[in-house]
Amino acid sequence: MTREYLKNIISNIPEKPGCYQFFDDKEIIIYVGKAKNLKKRVGSYFSKNHDNPKTRVLVNKIRDIKYIIVDNEDETLLLENNLIKKYRPRYNIMLKDDKTYPSIVIRNEYFPRVEQTRRIQKDGSSYFGPYSNVKSMKALLDTIHKLYPIRTCYLNLSPEKIEDGKYKVCLEYHIKRCLAPCIGKQSHEDYLSNIEDIKQILKGNTNIVSNQIYERMMKYAEEQNFEDAQRLKDKYILIENFRNRSTVVSSVNYNIDVYSYEEDNSSAYINYLNVHNGAVIQAYTFEYKKRMDDLKEEVLGLGILEMRERFGSQAKEIVVPFYPDEDLNLENVEFTIPQRGDKKKLLNLSIQNVKQYKIDKLKKAESLNPEQRSVRILKGIQKDLNIKELPIHIECFDNSNIQGTNPVSACVVFKMAKPSKKDYRHFNVKTVEGPDDFSTMKEVIYRRYHRLMEEESPLPQLIVIDGGKGQLSAACESLKQLNLYGKVAIIGIAKRLEEIYYPEDSIPLYLDKNSDTLRVIQHLRDEAHRFGITFHRNKRSKGQTKSELDDIKGIGTESKILLLKHLKSVKRIRESSLQELENIVGKHKAKLITQHFEQKA
Repeated sequence: MTREYLKNIISNIPEKPGCYQFFDDKEIIIYVGKAKNLKKRVGSYFSKNHDNPKTRVLVNKIRDIKYIIVDNEDETLLLENNLIKKYRPRYNIMLKDDKTYPSIVIRNEYFPRVEQTRRIQKDGSSYFGPYSNVKSMKALLDTIHKLYPIRTCYLNLSPEKIEDGKYKVCLEYHIKRCLAPCIGKQSHEDYLSNIEDIKQILKGNTNIVSNQIYERMMKYAEEQNFEDAQRLKDKYILIENFRNRSTVVSSVNYNIDVYSYEEDNSSAYINYLNVHNGAVIQAYTFEYKKRMDDLKEEVLGLGILEMRERFGSQAKEIVVPFYPDEDLNLENVEFTIPQRGDKKKLLNLSIQNVKQYKIDKLKKAESLNPEQRSVRILKGIQKDLNIKELPIHIECFDNSNIQGTNPVSACVVFKMAKPSKKDYRHFNVKTVEGPDDFSTMKEVIYRRYHRLMEEESPLPQLIVIDGGKGQLSAACESLKQLNLYGKVAIIGIAKRLEEIYYPEDSIPLYLDKNSDTLRVIQHLRDEAHRFGITFHRNKRSKGQTKSELDDIKGIGTESKILLLKHLKSVKRIRESSLQELENIVGKHKAKLITQHFEQKA
């Protein structure tokens, strides 16, 4: 049962970047991981045998899976780091040895170095991490070194040795990546000021550093010290670019709660993000069964009370998409509906996760009951196209007429929004000469539904015509002749902008490009086009391979093969003597062939 439950979760995980959490039977997080494609990464744990015995133990202990989606791959690293620090999952330690997760260290030295390390020691140094993505961590280090000229050498820069003149400047000084504290060109106070800024950046408090740099930059500008002002401006831009890249570690440097809300006919969904020192450290989504008279403001208020009690939140500011019920009294708490900036980004992240939760719930229900999905799609089509009946049976027509030869038409049939290939039909056009799309459509529609009516077969609830207003009008003429116009819904889909046309209406309907309704109509149109083109191609191919020998009565397939094998072409067969033909197919057949070509001469 557990394996089926997990399989159902994995089948509905989105192919988006984010972090996943594995829970054991006691609902404790035992592992946190990140992925640029959540579906593939989580699925890989259960789709192959693992050589590492510790990984096998982990997989056997998994009883539930939750995940948080983010905007991009870079943010998965930051979110994973936050979650590992918060929950300390046992398998993040057991499965990853000390060398796997690097950290950034600020060395406990007179002039501290800032570098990568895999060994965390109690030596008074400051450690930040661990970081599960070495590439991203090195990019962060590179940003820091661009912002601040910190030394990279391993010299023992004690005050005594600097005063004694033990050292000389290196290449780093000449390329302006170090200010040479080794020979006293940079003061200890100035160097430590840079180190303090770096610590704030590594903690995620980039707004503090950014504001300080901005103030100093403006001061230099007022003093007309434009060279130093430009230098600080470059540094300010780098920090702002780094800040703007991240949502899960933002410049909001205080504790806030973020809530978002979604609903359907029967349920409300509320996502909760806990932001501590600007970093998302908790995410939770829950479902609330609505009553008929529940207002969304009331439901959100109930959700806020429950989450604050469950997680012990003391946040003094709560970010929401709309104000909750006015009867919700929380002492010393401010509600904010952000319009821009970091809080807006966090709200958008919460909205993204609550929408994904709603989608996942729907997918899980539909995977257990596939017919439920079909009914939902059909109801969507009925609503979007404003038709009377649920379109359980849909038919789509497409004409194939290449350079005026072999005109054919195809009819494809969808039942419960899925192809019913046994009901597909081809039509050889009989009454139309040349490439006349409108007359072809008129003939085929008439023949199709005249026959269904004669056979007393079920008619479709929706007819889709591949074409614009002209083809649609031609089809409607046939329906009028059959007294079906107005009884069966009919639309046309034009290829250029995927616009939908209704009979006797010149203004098209434009459906949402991501809607299930448009996807089904496009699938119908593409399937009709494919089916028609295949039939048309086969028909032309047969016409091109037809031999003049086919017109000679009494000459069968074997005789034709023998003749072509010996004489290679119809031309040489025509020019051969009676004796030559008798040697190949005998007297009787040779005479038939000779008489045929003599009559045509």
